[in-house]
Amino acid sequence: MSTKSCDVLLLGGGMVGLSIAHQLLERGLTSSITILDKELELGLHSSGRNSGVLHAGIYYKPGSLKAKVCVEGARRLRSWIEERGLPLNPCGKVIVPQRAELDGQLDVLAERGRTNGAEVELWDADQLRDLVPEARTASGRALWSPNTAVVKPISVVRRLRQDLADRGVNMLEGQQGFEAQPEQQQLTLNDGTQLSYGHLFNCTGLQADRVAQLFGVGDQYTLLPFKGLYWQLKASCPIQPRTNLYPVPDLSVPFLGIHFTPSADSTPVVSIGPTATPAWGRENYRSLQAIEPGMAAKNLGVLARQYLANRGGFRRYVHEQAFLALPPLLIRAAQELIPAVKPEHIELSQKVGIRSQVFNRQTERLEDDFLCMPGPSSTHVLNAISPAFTASFALADLIIDQALPTLNL
Repeated sequence: MSTKSCDVLLLGGGMVGLSIAHQLLERGLTSSITILDKELELGLHSSGRNSGVLHAGIYYKPGSLKAKVCVEGARRLRSWIEERGLPLNPCGKVIVPQRAELDGQLDVLAERGRTNGAEVELWDADQLRDLVPEARTASGRALWSPNTAVVKPISVVRRLRQDLADRGVNMLEGQQGFEAQPEQQQLTLNDGTQLSYGHLFNCTGLQADRVAQLFGVGDQYTLLPFKGLYWQLKASCPIQPRTNLYPVPDLSVPFLGIHFTPSADSTPVVSIGPTATPAWGRENYRSLQAIEPGMAAKNLGVLARQYLANRGGFRRYVHEQAFLALPPLLIRAAQELIPAVKPEHIELSQKVGIRSQVFNRQTERLEDDFLCMPGPSSTHVLNAISPAFTASFALADLIIDQALPTLNL
């Protein structure tokens, strides 16, 4: 049995965990950092499987944590990516109303974006046609976000991991389990190694609620995983949008709807998606992979209650987004943005992700903002949903600042 110790132990080597380590080093708070991850390679889950869109900060309610960190986080991450020559497509984003009655939401989004510090422009149909000739706006208007970009998430995760390892951060990968002793500030790994820490950050994404509850934190929260499937335009398709093309979202639920996203590099691939379909397990990427029957049954009960009560307009999500994994419904949603898209133009992408969406049992609502809770010598990041990847460096600073009084560094 061996014993190891560190000032800061990070559970989960996704983008949030890596960014906290990065900011601890950048701020000179400590260099005694260990990252513990259950996988042999980082980025195999949410961080490496997201759309790659660096969001500009348009959607989020002013004053929310998302709004506070998205614009600054995107600027910092983009600069970091550019300095290292990683793939980045500065293609911008257009948001169009699918129905005429949604036109007023463009003004809401424009106001939110400006309040949050994002650059936005309201366009007419001619301006939209100049950039995406095939796109449709039901009202004759669109919202343009010039600072939205696309990156390759897995490339970012791998490079950040390498940078941190080069700076002395200890990486313990392939650690499938541990026993927590919060009072002793210690974990015992499956191989018997005892790992002592001064402060622990739980950044385990899809497992964050379960890990938090080992420390007596967040019993009222549970994860509702939503699967994000993607299709893509075939290379032979005559329609190849050069920018992100999004619908006006339903702002009452935390899903943005089916959209078109060009690749981050010169590869001529335009993704269509993601869906927001209830998943049968936290890592249920493929049909029968990693199914959790007990969890799935409980979550279906939760979703049924949400539907019946129509909390936060949840019934509209079910009607408009829950079944978009079915190709005919996906095509219909895609045609609301680009009417010329046909079934023969698309093929299923290999890309698929799962959104680690937290549900609050006490309020009976989905949590729509980042959620970070203190525990015994620990901090638990429970709802690191979009735009967590975009905002990662700024979000890491916010998390560190919250924990700073108890870090004892």
